[in-house]
Amino acid sequence: MKFGVSTFVTDEGIGPAALGRALEERGFGSLFLAEHTHIPVKRESPWPGGAELPRFYYRTLDPFVALTAAAAATRRLQVGTGIALVVQRDPILLAKEVASLDLVSGGRAVLGVGAGWNREEMRNHGTDPRTRMRLLRERVLAIKELWTRDEAEFHGEFVDFDPVFSFPKPVQDPHPPVLIGGSGPTVFDRVVEVGDGWMPIFGRGTDGLGEQITELRGRAGHRVPVTVFGTPPKPEIVAELDAAGADQVLFNLPTEPEDQTLARLDRLAGLL
Repeated sequence: MKFGVSTFVTDEGIGPAALGRALEERGFGSLFLAEHTHIPVKRESPWPGGAELPRFYYRTLDPFVALTAAAAATRRLQVGTGIALVVQRDPILLAKEVASLDLVSGGRAVLGVGAGWNREEMRNHGTDPRTRMRLLRERVLAIKELWTRDEAEFHGEFVDFDPVFSFPKPVQDPHPPVLIGGSGPTVFDRVVEVGDGWMPIFGRGTDGLGEQITELRGRAGHRVPVTVFGTPPKPEIVAELDAAGADQVLFNLPTEPEDQTLARLDRLAGLL
């Protein structure tokens, strides 16, 4: 099983380059960053993690800028989003951003995607929360077309463009893996149809993870990679996820100043 961290990079915590170097030096294999473009002042959507939205949600850096800095400071570290809010992003621009990250990192990019929970946030981007899952599906499919075809086109309900040239193409063949986030009743439909792996959040609908992984792989007809993010750093949980068949564990890393983060990573490295 592989190990990495999932976190929020902000203007008040450790910088992405320093974080990337620290992870690689300690033997971690990946860094996955969360995304929120903004937080509306008048927010009605409940945060799935509890009552009060933590401060770091308001101060996140753009994940692709931060991941580029981390990639430039490392040689082997996998850099990904956990998760990118595809329903809030133009698919043509997103395809270019991820392909560019894959190019400058030498083929280390991963695109973890989801539809998000903050309805006010997505509405600010012109997205109707009621159709966000259908929108996510089309945008992922369109992005894969842009990555893999010299003259790409897509015609759907939400995404529609005639043949276009979109470069650079990704380094990875056929493209960076797309991991589908979430644990709702239809998530496996999306993983099987448009994804290259599943990326559930630990503790959110994952009580029977072993059975869920078996079901997913049975439906897909092959071993679908599973990355569990937001994982508490406890040996018994790592053993549980290993037994369930997870391929990668991303430890939840709090957003803290550099000295505190480095000390925490020293302790986490003992679990590898």
